[in-house]
Amino acid sequence: MIDLHYWPTPNGHKVTMFLEEVGLPYTIKPVNIGKGEQFKPDFLAIAPNNRMPAIVDHEPPGGGAPITLFESGAILLYLAEKTGRFIAADLPGRAEVLQWLFWQMGGLGPMLGQNHHFSQYAPEKIPYAIERYVKETNRLYGVLDRRLADRDFVAGPDYSIADMASYPWIVPWEKQGQNLDDFPNLKRWFTAIAERPGTKAAYARAPEVNPDHGKTMSEDAKKVMFGQTAKRV
Repeated sequence: MIDLHYWPTPNGHKVTMFLEEVGLPYTIKPVNIGKGEQFKPDFLAIAPNNRMPAIVDHEPPGGGAPITLFESGAILLYLAEKTGRFIAADLPGRAEVLQWLFWQMGGLGPMLGQNHHFSQYAPEKIPYAIERYVKETNRLYGVLDRRLADRDFVAGPDYSIADMASYPWIVPWEKQGQNLDDFPNLKRWFTAIAERPGTKAAYARAPEVNPDHGKTMSEDAKKVMFGQTAKRV
């Protein structure tokens, strides 16, 4: 059994997408980030960066003590290796998956996250910041679109953790100031993943955990989310 410490954000959705695809039993442990539950000592013991998702695998490969992991990319890689699913077995294929997984972790997620912040949440609308990150989002969409011009999925012909990592960040494309019609290869890929039963099941978990999912963030939640310092943690 896997305990998934989760809240329905793009990074949270990555892990439920994997778990639903493979059918691994898991229990969601909600971490309400708008109420500051990511700062609780018991959660920090699992995720010292006070970010979700995190997992506790009570049945790790080979037995032994439970394994805890934080960082969504590390979790996806661990689960892929544990199950032998959604990552290539050969070294060249594995390298393809990993480089695009790390591309998402180092670029797509952080840049689109800044887009979300300055476009939707910042108390002051700063035109330069909004334009900077909307343009960078557009560039990254272009990278994916070109990559998908001659292959079904990001790392090749097969669906992988590289796709699971990137897809949730494309879901709010309208709020990011983008138009999927400008990226036909990306749109085809996005539509195919959206129709997968595992994706649908994963996204169905969101309103179960947070009935207010998709609603405007409260001012109190913004203070918790965006007022973090070392002293605060």
